[in-house]
Amino acid sequence: MKLTNKIGVIVDSFGVGVRDGLVKAKEAGADGVQIYAVSGEMDPARLNGTQRRELRSYIEDLGLEVSALCGDLAGHGFQDAEANPAKIEKSKRILDLAAELGTRVVTTHIGIVPDDTSSRIYDSMQRACEELGVYARSMNAYFAIETGPERAAHLKSFLDTLSTNGVSVNFDPANMVMVTGDDPVAGVKLLADYLVHTHVKDGKRLRPVDPRDVYGYLGYGAMDHEKIADMAASGAAFEEVPLGEGQVDFPAYFAALQEIGYAGYLTIEREVGANPEEDIRRAVAFIKAYKEQHS
Repeated sequence: MKLTNKIGVIVDSFGVGVRDGLVKAKEAGADGVQIYAVSGEMDPARLNGTQRRELRSYIEDLGLEVSALCGDLAGHGFQDAEANPAKIEKSKRILDLAAELGTRVVTTHIGIVPDDTSSRIYDSMQRACEELGVYARSMNAYFAIETGPERAAHLKSFLDTLSTNGVSVNFDPANMVMVTGDDPVAGVKLLADYLVHTHVKDGKRLRPVDPRDVYGYLGYGAMDHEKIADMAASGAAFEEVPLGEGQVDFPAYFAALQEIGYAGYLTIEREVGANPEEDIRRAVAFIKAYKEQHS
């Protein structure tokens, strides 16, 4: 079976702003892009209808499409019932923007799903995801939870409690390897019914780490992307590395995606490194070579 998935790149990984990042993504050989849409120039509150249409035209004129927006609001995800109404509202506006830019996927972190299903935090997360899922399905779209904070089986059990698949999964194999030590291949098969977007990233787990130290937890600490990047670069407990240099078994991972019939994007994410542009170019070549060799 031939690997035919399109290749995406997270524009923000280049660190040069959206428009220049879009050009670099095209130059690197990507088919599509994922863009952060939480703050700054991509904050939905700052983009009027004309600006949205112009941005979509700019992307299409480059020969690209949007694989997903990133709507990760950090903090405690949806663990805090008091903070959730504002976060849910903002998430909906990000999904509206996604639709106008031609994608049906917004990726997000919802916070670590507690083991105790009767806890207030579990209830807060469940209520928020139910509302978001219903809204997403009304638009034939998805909020996609990024894997990593908990093991795949536990995430699936949480998703199974929701009334729709409007909240689904953005599968990141490196997060699983680095933080929980979970098996990405088994995870793909477990989460097959929910998988709507993927990240292609590699990493190594150097020693066990409390997921709360990485992703935060209500009453413990907040999630912070810069802190996670620093942890991934320092190699204190885990390390993000260029594709093929870590513990993700990409031949088996790609085969598992094929086995479940996943037809969406393979989107490259590079959160660390002195030369992310070079790493991204190599990652595109890594996937393309794999597609050619295994066709």
